[in-house]
This record gives sequence, C-alpha cells and structure tokens, in this order.
Amino acid sequence: MNIREFAEHTGLSAHTLRYYERVGLMGEVGRDDNGHRVYGPQDSQWVSFLHHLRETGMSIREMQRYCALRAQGDTTLPGRLALLERHTEQLAARLREQHDHLARLRETVAVYQARLRAHPPARKPATGAPPPAADPAPHR
Repeated sequence: MNIREFAEHTGLSAHTLRYYERVGLMGEVGRDDNGHRVYGPQDSQWVSFLHHLRETGMSIREMQRYCALRAQGDTTLPGRLALLERHTEQLAARLREQHDHLARLRETVAVYQARLRAHPPARKPATGAPPPAADPAPHR
C-alpha cells in the first residue's frame, strides 16, 4: 500500500504517518524502486497499536521510549512491560478522575431538572438583552 492508501486504511493522515516515521516510531518503512513508501500488514498492526497508545494519552516521548526498547529485542521485555504498566495505571487514574467529573455533572443536571420541574420558568417577553448567567447548582 502506498501512503495515501495506508492513511485511508488506518484512519491517520499521511502527515501523521510521516511524522511518526520522522520521530522514530515507525522503524524502517519499506520503499519501492521510486523511493515511495510501501506499507504492509505488519505496518498496519503496528500503526494501530501506536494509535491506541496515543488515544489513551501516551506522550510521543513515551512512545519513542517504547519503540527504542522494542528495537533492542526481547531482552527489553521487562522494560516495555514496566512502561505499559505505568501507562495503564496513569490511564486508570485519569478514568477515575473523569468518572468523578461525570458524576458531578450528572448531579448538577439532576438539580436543575428538579428545579425546573418544581418551578417552570415563566415566559418573558423578548427584550433583546442576553439571559442572565446560570448559577451553579449548590454543592452537597
């Protein structure tokens, strides 16, 4: 596959693929006789894994560390495992924090819904003035 086809296949832009190659995340990408990139199934699996790491919040620097370890072979398995375990713990902490934020938002929405059910707003004639800023729900 050429870079355009590979970009479509992976859902990443050609720019991102070139960037990943430039910063050392792709290893050696195959080239045809004209020097154009040629991607194969192993590249697809690798890019999918890189995309997964990036989408879970791993920094490019950490991805580079992982790639450097991977390039050194199986003797670095403990280091790669430690890096992935650390990332897993960081992701779990962020998810817990996001879950707490979601719970707070849901509480606030429920307070507003209850207030609106109890006291529906009266229709006021349009004055052209912006509505007043909403007050935050009281914290329990």
